[in-house]
Amino acid sequence: MAKTDKPSDRLHELVLAQLDDDQAQEVVSIPLEGKSSIADHMVIASGRSTRQVAAMAQKLAEKIKHEGFGPVRVEGLTAADWVLIDAGDVVVHLFRPEVRSFYNLERMWAFGDGEAATGTA
Repeated sequence: MAKTDKPSDRLHELVLAQLDDDQAQEVVSIPLEGKSSIADHMVIASGRSTRQVAAMAQKLAEKIKHEGFGPVRVEGLTAADWVLIDAGDVVVHLFRPEVRSFYNLERMWAFGDGEAATGTA
């Protein structure tokens, strides 16, 4: 991954690296900069079970805070079917595979410009 000085890009790189370390499946990154005011990047990934989804979410939230990107909001951790991590410039959705295919966020956020989703794993 290319190093950058932009905080949102550094946070994005950190998120992708941590998900890779935690063996997240089907990691997809959707660039939102200039297309949505909610964040610069949306990352969607799957875990094999609710236990793995919960563990990935907790470790990621901890890592983001530890690296100085501030506190994050985590929702859905109790059920761990779909966990949302709002880190400001980067929003992360962690799913169990069945739940991910039901909601199909990648398709919802496709902008039709060939830049909708880029796989990273």
